[in-house]
Amino acid sequence: MKIVIINGSARKGNTLTAINAFIKGASEKNEIEIIEPDKLNIAPCKGCDVCQCSKGCVDKDDTNPTIDKIAAADMILFATPVYWWGMSAQLKLIIDKCYCRGLQLKNKKVGTIVVGGSPVDSIQYELIDKQFDCMAKYLSWDMLFKKSYYATARDELEKNKDSMNELEGIGKNL
Repeated sequence: MKIVIINGSARKGNTLTAINAFIKGASEKNEIEIIEPDKLNIAPCKGCDVCQCSKGCVDKDDTNPTIDKIAAADMILFATPVYWWGMSAQLKLIIDKCYCRGLQLKNKKVGTIVVGGSPVDSIQYELIDKQFDCMAKYLSWDMLFKKSYYATARDELEKNKDSMNELEGIGKNL
């Protein structure tokens, strides 16, 4: 299976740690590519609707090659830290630009990893999950998993062996 991971964090902290644990489990049987929005030149969606949700974006930047990778994937993993009770701007930028090929993103397998500085029963995780639920319903996604983790210090998640084993197991069982 071809898996595209969209890393919504610009830092090398807990979100990347979670991604790497997932990759450790998934890499044996799957082809994996990581998209790092903070390293791309992508303008925000203007809502011009020229793309008609299928033609690609009119912006002459990294949008179309990035969305091509996502559209070609069998599975998409969205990974994000929590920023102000929501997903990061880096991840939201990519999601917004997916509109230009939205019809080609139907019926994908999807997973989410969210890492925040509040306990996982905090509303911030629920808000992010609900946004992904709406996208999943609209695009007929097969939501394989939604995982949330609490970690504040940059290396805190890595020290949580149960979480690391869980993420590796999710990847391995795909």
